Amino acid sequence: MINRCVLLFLMILCLTSCVSRKGMVYFQPKEKNSDIESIQIKGSYTSKIQPGDILSIEVFSLSPEANQMFNVFPEGQMMQSQNQNSSSTELTAPVGFLVDKDGTVTLPLVGKITLMGLNTKDASDTITRRLGKYLMQATVSVRILNFKISVLGEVAKPSVYTISNERVTLPEALSLAGDLTIYAKRKNVLLIREENGVREFKRIDLTKRDFFDSSYYYLRPNDILYVEPSRGKVISSGTAIVILPTIISSLSLLILGYYYYHITKSQ
Repeated sequence: MINRCVLLFLMILCLTSCVSRKGMVYFQPKEKNSDIESIQIKGSYTSKIQPGDILSIEVFSLSPEANQMFNVFPEGQMMQSQNQNSSSTELTAPVGFLVDKDGTVTLPLVGKITLMGLNTKDASDTITRRLGKYLMQATVSVRILNFKISVLGEVAKPSVYTISNERVTLPEALSLAGDLTIYAKRKNVLLIREENGVREFKRIDLTKRDFFDSSYYYLRPNDILYVEPSRGKVISSGTAIVILPTIISSLSLLILGYYYYHITKSQ
């Protein structure tokens, strides 16, 4: 009887706590006996301007008055800003020029300029050419201010993160979120991406190196990462973990009673 109770206790303990090392280690090599591997870098992702983006457009020229006119942000535009080192999201003051649904931005003097589909460098060159009629030796700096990603699920700091350099990799995003917890499913991370009117769902295995060579290594604006909980987390948050202290106490009392009975009987 006692042996069966002890065996049952050990089985419950194993189910709630055992995690294999193979399921925990990131970026494992294809060959177990060799960790030397090279993957050709095919190119890095460059963010393209899309409708709904908020742009910082700064103009510099020989005329301080003209610079001031162009560099005043339009009023009435609000955006949500996320500090990379904070998990709180707050509404901030106007910060940039909104790209309309037709992909254009309206600037002083030059009027509407189509920037949709351009990267920030091409957008800067386009605006510079248009300003050539009005300003001497003008230079333009364009940045996307609302490049954000969401990281949810079994991470230390789930939140929405704004990326200041307009490019972020999947490992970097998980680092911003404080890495995966011990309960995370590293073999089944879900990436949700919206592009060209299509919502795509992609499963990524972080224990392998294959995704380094895929189009999912670099995240894109508004990507969502969801890290599923493992079976151990589900069990620990369910009924089993609630009644486990009671089971342990009962087994302890049963074992103590058993030994006390035999000790007193032998005397």
